[in-house]
Amino acid sequence: MIVVGSGAREHALAAALADAEHEVLIAPGNAGTAAVGRNVAVRVDDVDGIVRLADAERADLVVVGPELPLVLGVVDALGTRGVTAFGPSRAAARLEASKAFMKGFCKRHGIPTAPFAVFDDPDAAQRHLREDARARGPFAAPLVVKADGLAAGKGVVVADTVDEACAAVDRIMRGREFGDAGRVLVLEERLSGEEASFHVVCDGTRAVALAPARDHKRVGDGDRGPNTGGMGAYAPANAVTPELHATVMRDVVEPTLSGMASEGAPFRGVLFVGLMIERGIPRVLEYNVRFGDPEATVLVPMYDGDWFELLEGAALGDLSRAPAGTARGAALSVVMAAGGYPGKLRTGDAIEGLDAPLPPGAFVRHAGTARSPDGRVVTSGGRVLAVGAHASSLDEAARIAYDVVDSIRWEGEHHRRDIGRVFPAALEGK
Repeated sequence: MIVVGSGAREHALAAALADAEHEVLIAPGNAGTAAVGRNVAVRVDDVDGIVRLADAERADLVVVGPELPLVLGVVDALGTRGVTAFGPSRAAARLEASKAFMKGFCKRHGIPTAPFAVFDDPDAAQRHLREDARARGPFAAPLVVKADGLAAGKGVVVADTVDEACAAVDRIMRGREFGDAGRVLVLEERLSGEEASFHVVCDGTRAVALAPARDHKRVGDGDRGPNTGGMGAYAPANAVTPELHATVMRDVVEPTLSGMASEGAPFRGVLFVGLMIERGIPRVLEYNVRFGDPEATVLVPMYDGDWFELLEGAALGDLSRAPAGTARGAALSVVMAAGGYPGKLRTGDAIEGLDAPLPPGAFVRHAGTARSPDGRVVTSGGRVLAVGAHASSLDEAARIAYDVVDSIRWEGEHHRRDIGRVFPAALEGK
C-alpha cells in the first residue's frame, strides 16, 4: 500500500499500517517514515506520478494524507485506474478547498455555524465591515477574516477591531499575503467557547467516530502569538461529553453526509470537523477533508481497531464491519518546531537525541526532517517532530511526552510547554 505525504500524520498512519504487517510505501515521506516503510520520491502535488506509482506497485490501497492532492483530484485519477484510494473526490474536497463553499453548504443544510458574508472585492468587504460595526454599535463581536482557499492553516486572521479586520483585508486581497487563496474572503462573527477536533471516517453514508481531540494553533504558551498548522494535540477532549458527541453526530455529521450525497459528491474518507463549543452547543468552525496534523498522532493510538480495515472499508464504501471504539487512557503530542516558525525558517540543523530508547507508550513522529549526505537527521521544515505518548491519563501522557521532548535538541528549536494544559510546572523549563 501507499501513504501519500511527508508529515507527522503520514508517519503515524504508516507506522500503524506497518505494525499490522502491511508493506508500506510513503510518497515522498521523511527521515522517520523510512524506518517503517520505503520512501519514494514522488511529490504530493504530482497526481500523475502518484497514479504511475500505484500502477507500478499494484497497490491494494492508497491512503492520501494531505489536502492538496485531494483538492487536485488524486482520488478521482486513481479511481479511473481501478486503484482503491482513501480520501474524498475532488468535488467532495471542496468542503476544505473553499471556505465560501463550506459556509454556503452549512447554510443550505441547516448545519450550525457562525454568521458570515463572502466577498471578492476588497472595497466591498471593508465597506461591509464598517457599516456592520456601526449597525451593531459598541457590542459588536470581534471578527474573523478568512482566505477562501488553501493556505496551509495560516489563512485566518482574528481581528479585535474593525481597523484590524480592514487591514487584514488589505494584506490578503490587495497584498496577496496568501496568494490566490485570498482572491475571495469570508468574513464571519468570532465564536467563543472551547474548540474540539471531531474526526469521523466515512464511507459515503456511514461514519465511524474517532476520539474527540483538541489541538493548539497559536505558536506560544497561553495561546499567544500567530496561528500555525498546529503546535500540539491531545485526546480525548473533555469538552466533548457523550451527550455532545451524540449532538454532533446528529446535527453536524449526518446532515453533512446526506447533504454531500444530495449535491452529487458523496463523502468518503475522513471528515475533520473543527468545532467551537459554547454552553454545550456545538457550531462548525471549519471542515477539513483529511486527518489533522498533529491530531493524527494522538488519534492513531486512541483507535481501538484495525487501521487497514477502517481505511479500506471507507475507500470501498462499506464500513459496516469496521469496529468503532476508543482505546482507554489518553494521548498527547507536542510539536517541536524549527527556528523562526511560523515565519522565516532556518533548516538543515542536525537533530540530536533521536537514538535514545523511548519509554513505554512514547512515540516520535517525524514531519520536517530529512537525511543529510553524511547520514544525520536534519530539519527540513517548520514543524519538525511530533513527540508524544499514550498513557493511562492525560497527566501521565504529558509527563512522558515532555520527558522525551527534553531529550531532543537542535539549534533554534522551540515548542509549547502547555499542551493539554496539564503541565504548568514545565512553563519555566526548556
